[in-house]
Amino acid sequence: MNLREVVEGVQHEVGFSGAVLVEGHDGSLLLNESYSFANRSEQLANTSSTRFGIASGCKLFTAIAVLQLIEKGTISLDTKVKDYLQYDFQHFDEEITIHHLLTHTAGIPDYFDEETMDDFEELWIQTPMYRIRRLEDFLPLFQHLPMKSKVGERFHYNNAGYILLGLIVEQASQSTFDEYVVKNIFQKADMTSAGYFELDALPANTAQGYIDFEDGTWKTNIYSLPAKGGSDGGAFITVHDMAKLWDALMSYSLLTEETTKLLLTPHAEEDEEDHYGYGVWIKIRNNAIFKYHVMGYDPGVSFHSAYYPDSSRKVVVCSNKSEGAFDMMIEIEGEIMK
Repeated sequence: MNLREVVEGVQHEVGFSGAVLVEGHDGSLLLNESYSFANRSEQLANTSSTRFGIASGCKLFTAIAVLQLIEKGTISLDTKVKDYLQYDFQHFDEEITIHHLLTHTAGIPDYFDEETMDDFEELWIQTPMYRIRRLEDFLPLFQHLPMKSKVGERFHYNNAGYILLGLIVEQASQSTFDEYVVKNIFQKADMTSAGYFELDALPANTAQGYIDFEDGTWKTNIYSLPAKGGSDGGAFITVHDMAKLWDALMSYSLLTEETTKLLLTPHAEEDEEDHYGYGVWIKIRNNAIFKYHVMGYDPGVSFHSAYYPDSSRKVVVCSNKSEGAFDMMIEIEGEIMK
C-alpha cells in the first residue's frame, strides 16, 4: 500500500475533511491531498490553499515571538510575570517567570483546564464568545483564581499561560500580538496566507469549522470559540504555510542556532516519551528525538504537524472537523517511517 492509498483509507474510515501535506528531506512533495468541503452550504471544496484554524498548534508561534524578544534583550527567560505585567494577579506566585509559562510549569489556573473540563463551549455561557477579541479579554476568565500547583512543581498544559506570554509580547514590542507575529514570523517564513482572523469576518479561502452530530446534522463553530484567537491558539494557516514554518525554524531564519536549539530542548516531561520544549512537543524514542510536533483541537478544528529530524521529513494535517487529524497523522507516520 502506498502513501496515497493509506491516506484515502483513513479519509474513508473517519470521514476526514481537510488537507494533508507530506514533504521529503529535500522539500520534495510526497503527498498533497485535500478532502471534503471548506464550506458545506456552498459546496466549496477544501484545497491545499485553504486556510484552516489550528487551535493550540500555534503556541509554537508564541514561543518563537518570545524568544525573538529575548534575543533582542527586551526580556529574559527569568523575567518575572508580576514585575512585567501590570494586571491584578493577586493569587499568583511572585516567582513565576517566562520560562515557567513557556513550559507549562507555572502552576497558574487555566481558563480551560483540560484536566477537569471536557466541553469548551461551557466557557461562553457566562462570557459571550463574541466579546473575546483581544488578549486582555481572556483575563477575567482566570486572573482571580487560586494557583493550581506550586511553581515548577509539575507539567500542566495551560492555555492561560500562553495568554500571558502574548501580553508580554505586546508589552515588549509595543504592538498587538497578531501584528508582531505576522511581521516577525509569518512574513519572514513566507507564510503568505497565515493570519489571526475573526470568525465573523473570515477572508476568502478560509474553511469553516464544523461540529458533527450523531444524527447526521451539523453546525459551524462560530458560537463555540472566541471571536478571535490569540497567543494560546486560533491562527489560520494553509498546509504549505506550516511546512514553510518548519523550514524557517530549522534553517535558523527566525531565531539564532543557539536559541533554536534552546526552543527544541526538552524542558518538561509529561511521560517517558512525551516532552515539551518551548511551544513544541518533543517525542523521544530509544533515547533519541523521534519528532518535534505541534497539535491543536477545538470544536470544529483538529490539527497535527511534525518534523522528523533524522529524515527532515515534514507532515502537516489540517482539518475543519473536531476529529480526524490524529488518525490521519498516525497512519501517515506509520507509512513514511517504515
